[in-house]
Amino acid sequence: MLTTVVNFLFPPQCLICSGHVAATGTLCLACWQQVQFIADPYCECCGHPFDFVIGKGALCGECLRERPVYGRARAVFRYNEHSRALVLKLKYADQTHLAAVYGTWLANFGRELVQVSDVIIPVPMHYWRFIGRRYNQAVLLAVALKKHSGLTMLPDGLKRIRPTQPQPGLTRKQRRENVKGAFAVPKRNASAIKGKTVLLIDDVITTSATISQCAQTLLDAGALQVNVLTLAKKAA
Repeated sequence: MLTTVVNFLFPPQCLICSGHVAATGTLCLACWQQVQFIADPYCECCGHPFDFVIGKGALCGECLRERPVYGRARAVFRYNEHSRALVLKLKYADQTHLAAVYGTWLANFGRELVQVSDVIIPVPMHYWRFIGRRYNQAVLLAVALKKHSGLTMLPDGLKRIRPTQPQPGLTRKQRRENVKGAFAVPKRNASAIKGKTVLLIDDVITTSATISQCAQTLLDAGALQVNVLTLAKKAA
């Protein structure tokens, strides 16, 4: 009854266009049809979606040329002009309540990775950037996923030990140099990571520079394997 009253007074809105929808935390039909949710077929390694079925265990051209240091990566949807608002509202618009909705999506689309993981670790934000934004969206997503998965979550499993430039606008090579040596595993978390399969969480994966550096840092600290789960994946 309370839910009915609340919905009457404050009608649920689409997460993108703010139009009326049947339930809170959903998309209207028009927006749902525009958002490209990623499902099979996709690259077995990086999760890049294929236009047609190639075969079980198929890899994209990028992964064939250079296999990433992480084991597997998956994302909920493609990052484009239609889905961008879903990310930006959480990342910059203080709509932190959206993390609860996105946590459900991560749990559903990343089920295969959650099932083989031991611990969840979010991509860290440097202290000064955190002060400016007041929250780390990757931590919010990790917390939401923990509630669905029951896995251990280490909010400070990784630490960003030096500031880096914002990645947008940088070339692939510049992105790699920008984040090189930027992360470390705090000594207090070393034992919780050693020999474990880590599920690394972030909001968007673009060139993989950041998550690759994070994954390498975790592997160097003794992690058995590092997989990656993000809300969105930008097309190459």
